[in-house]
Amino acid sequence: MKTAQGKLEEIYLDGSARIACPPELTPAPGQYLLVHLNGSDSPLPVPVFSSLNSPQGGFRAAPPLPSSWRPGDLLTLRGPIGHGFTLPTSARKIALISFEESPARLQGLILFALKQAAELVVVCDSQTQDLPEVVEIQPLKALVDTLQWADYAAMDISRDNLNQLRERLAGKDQVTAKIEAQVLVRAPMPCGALADCGVCALTLHHEWKMICKDGPVFSLRDLL
Repeated sequence: MKTAQGKLEEIYLDGSARIACPPELTPAPGQYLLVHLNGSDSPLPVPVFSSLNSPQGGFRAAPPLPSSWRPGDLLTLRGPIGHGFTLPTSARKIALISFEESPARLQGLILFALKQAAELVVVCDSQTQDLPEVVEIQPLKALVDTLQWADYAAMDISRDNLNQLRERLAGKDQVTAKIEAQVLVRAPMPCGALADCGVCALTLHHEWKMICKDGPVFSLRDLL
């Protein structure tokens, strides 16, 4: 984990932004940076996830980002933090599933999947942009069918909606038992794994886990 200065270079129409930073600060899919706007009155940094690596250097940060940020802003970056996704090299049918918002936080996996000649399905109910033509798009109502097809799934959901995930997969043990699946669980993470502040706490197997350091990516089986 490192701390360095970065710069917000460009903001896109979908709310994502290109952040210039040293290469070692670029988060892998599922990892995050804690970002503080230099000169800001806010004492709390913002967790920022990568959507794509930028060919100009740095990365494209997934939305939503603070509305007060502007191109040219200087940023203090700390990270990368947390456990990210682990894409099995044997996976050939990959599902990327976003439950509430854009699948941007999962898009960094697309390049890795295509490099291993995998088929790809994105499951979400939001508008998608900048996806390769080979990627199939399905609505959330196709979740169970997609999981039956896939041999690996990466999901993105907020902690507040984990019950929604459990309800959708209730009674589908045969589906979840055969697939390797990981879930990015989002919650406020003000301390970024430094202080055990408990704001991002999650109960797993009757134990408290901190999303900021034990996650933010967890096994689907553990969450169910």
